[in-house]
Amino acid sequence: MAAIYDCTVPAELLAGMRLSRAAISRGELVVIPTDTVYGVAADAFTPAAVQRLLDAKGRTRQSPPPVLIPNLATLDALAESVSEPVRALAEAFWPGGLTIVVPARSSLLWDLGDTDGTVALRMPADPLALELLAETGPLAVSSANLTGQPAALNAAEAERMLGDSVSVYLQAAPPTTPPTGLASTIIDATDDEHITIIRHGVVTEQQLRALVGDALFDPKRAEPADDAPPADAAALPADDAALPADDAAVRADGAVVPADAAAVPAADPTARPADAAEPA
Repeated sequence: MAAIYDCTVPAELLAGMRLSRAAISRGELVVIPTDTVYGVAADAFTPAAVQRLLDAKGRTRQSPPPVLIPNLATLDALAESVSEPVRALAEAFWPGGLTIVVPARSSLLWDLGDTDGTVALRMPADPLALELLAETGPLAVSSANLTGQPAALNAAEAERMLGDSVSVYLQAAPPTTPPTGLASTIIDATDDEHITIIRHGVVTEQQLRALVGDALFDPKRAEPADDAPPADAAALPADDAALPADDAAVRADGAVVPADAAAVPAADPTARPADAAEPA
């Protein structure tokens, strides 16, 4: 049975991090804290490990996981191109609750699922996660729960759902403030001219627009054709709509894969995020 390591205890922190690095290198799964919910992590460049992650959660290749990265330099290494507005947003909101969908470099030897050549990247604001990422490199990370169940807010909750499918569980100190229940904001930066909000979350539209101005395109504000509704109206939540979980899958067309369970109402700041079809 996989052990839970209390990373507030120095000896357990050292052991847990050492075993986590070893598990990742063997293509196994590790549960880690992030700044949103706990995540289950796998080596992004080991296809069998990514498939093991999807299997553990009960998901398919149509729900590819996002990738957590340790620094801004990794954005350039993984993205085919990075526009100046995207770079400005990453510098302003990373580490933190902003997930950026970019075209993935065609030379990358990985298989995250059915991504249509894109990847959703985020740099988390959690010291344990960043330390592990700095040592392992990019990790495919999805919320640490079974699909359709509430996202885990600690290692024990994750272990009850994922059990022995995970090799190591890392438990961080409890947050000093209660979880908000908000997921990361997801933006689609695959268009050279526009950045589109896919999901509203921790980083607000006003904060994004203050940096990039009219480069930020919100389809809810676009004028519909006289004889047809907006083509993407169903894919994008309204500002006060329910948010999917922090690891909602992002497809190349900019849509979020429909949730497998009820999403978190944004109006309730104490609500726990439920897993959607895909912290980052």
